[in-house]
Amino acid sequence: MKFRKSKRFQKSFDGLPTHIQDKTRKAFGLFKRQPHPPFHPSLVIKKIKGKEGIFEGRVDAFYRFTFEIISDEGETIYYFRNIGPHDITSTAP
Repeated sequence: MKFRKSKRFQKSFDGLPTHIQDKTRKAFGLFKRQPHPPFHPSLVIKKIKGKEGIFEGRVDAFYRFTFEIISDEGETIYYFRNIGPHDITSTAP
């Protein structure tokens, strides 16, 4: 199992307020401890409607991250695509 992030994700993360970056690190700690379904309940992971293979998870009530699960030669890769206010899920490419 591997974790990768897009340039978009990193740029968006770098632009977040410090306290949200801290919450994100905590959320990703939970994600890594329980990395496959069922995910940690507090992350509220769900598929994004109309976006095949794209999921969203919660950092808190206002911030979300998006990711996809990729299989590469039998290894699972969690590819983090974006992070930001809740509305990023409606514009996930």
